[in-house]
Amino acid sequence: MKNLEFCLLEASLLHQEILAGHVDASCLVDACLERIGALDRRGPELRSVIEINPDAIDRAQELDHAAAGGDRPGALHGLPVLIKDNIATGDRMSTSAGSLALAGLQARRDASLVESLRLSGAVILGKTNLSEWANIRSPRSSSGWSSRGGQTRNPHVLSRSPVGSSSGSAAAVAAGLCSLAVGTETDGSIVQPASACGIVGLKPTVGRISRDGIIPIARSQDTAGPMARTVRDVAMLLQVLSSRDPRDPETQRATEPEDYIAALRRGALEGARIGVVRGSSARHPGVEMLFEEALAHLRRLGALLVDVDAIPSSGKFVHSEFFVLLHELKDGLPRYLQEFQPDAPFRDLEGLIAWNESHRAEVMPFFGQEFFHAAQATRGVASMDYLEALSANRRFSREEGIDALFAQHQLDAVVAPTGGLAWRTDHLLGDFFSDGGITSSFAVAGYPHLTVPMGTVRDVPVGLSWGGLEWMESKILAMAYDYEQASQRRVTPRFLTD
Repeated sequence: MKNLEFCLLEASLLHQEILAGHVDASCLVDACLERIGALDRRGPELRSVIEINPDAIDRAQELDHAAAGGDRPGALHGLPVLIKDNIATGDRMSTSAGSLALAGLQARRDASLVESLRLSGAVILGKTNLSEWANIRSPRSSSGWSSRGGQTRNPHVLSRSPVGSSSGSAAAVAAGLCSLAVGTETDGSIVQPASACGIVGLKPTVGRISRDGIIPIARSQDTAGPMARTVRDVAMLLQVLSSRDPRDPETQRATEPEDYIAALRRGALEGARIGVVRGSSARHPGVEMLFEEALAHLRRLGALLVDVDAIPSSGKFVHSEFFVLLHELKDGLPRYLQEFQPDAPFRDLEGLIAWNESHRAEVMPFFGQEFFHAAQATRGVASMDYLEALSANRRFSREEGIDALFAQHQLDAVVAPTGGLAWRTDHLLGDFFSDGGITSSFAVAGYPHLTVPMGTVRDVPVGLSWGGLEWMESKILAMAYDYEQASQRRVTPRFLTD
């Protein structure tokens, strides 16, 4: 097998190859770096990797020497992992959220999840590009564009958007530039790019994975999550990332992390009650056809399908959600900077706005920072307006929303298309999110949401969403695995020009 082909193997299979001595970490890292050079820097120029870890090869060699000396390998021993550039690494790489304002500046220490990755034997291969500041700067932003990294391209059809802020992570996984990747989501930023790039992505329950060291948008909704080419690989990465962390109080609420890999089994859908959310939004007929094909698979696998028009109360938190995000952004950014990057050229959102204005030509050539201005104008997280909006979010998304739906129909999960088809990247008009799916309901509730490839429409991928109740990651992973194994809808990108 050629070295470059190793990059396209499932991470779980690669790990077996490493443990069996058929390939070593150094060989695998070299292959990934060569593939990044061929596809990300040259060729289709995906621009999904914003920075390569200068210590990746040395780390791989250390792991190889340790294994040769008899050290017990970790759960991700030797596997290259890319992480989104809004997650702090206490090494020689920058942590910048894609912004030139933080380019060249290192974090004081690793985020907790990065510590877990290193302890597992993973090789941090580099940082991925993203929508600058995780897409909270302007309503006219372009998914996957940052002033530091440029425009990430969708590896399936290069003119199409990679959709959502974890676009670099999704594109890199799809193109085989890494075995595994970590993204972050506030509302859609893991599942939407995973769907558009034809991979598997999990937004876990908020609190399942520590948010320590993630450049924040909103503490009530932010979370990191695993992205990979298969459900098994997502479960493998979630196994390492899940932990209770004293640095993130929300993780203290979490149930004990489970054996997510052991939970995967064929037959998991037999007798499962699945809510089919048909009325979330109008969609392309090609997407509807793929959805009906997916439902036919679920029926053949023994699932009991229950049609539901929509998640109750799903339209009632649209304004309160954004209101909360803006308040929490203003509150959270200075806290992150003080702990992780005190050498930044600003200390808070007001300073960042001023820095952007003074560097307008470089950082705002296509769109502005309207959301930053709106956040700066908020009155603080102690204000009654904020507290009432936060309470409304929780009531409408949880008690009167997802919880009510699951209780009424005794559901094990709900499914829906993850979204519409990826639009053409347009720096003049910005993004064009036409189909909502179930993303916002599960983001605001903080509940788990998984997307799995459902197929393609004229070479453009779209995913099937699986939503579950709080802390039910293992359950939805098992059901989605059963569907994935039966349907086999993931395709390898062909880097088409149109």
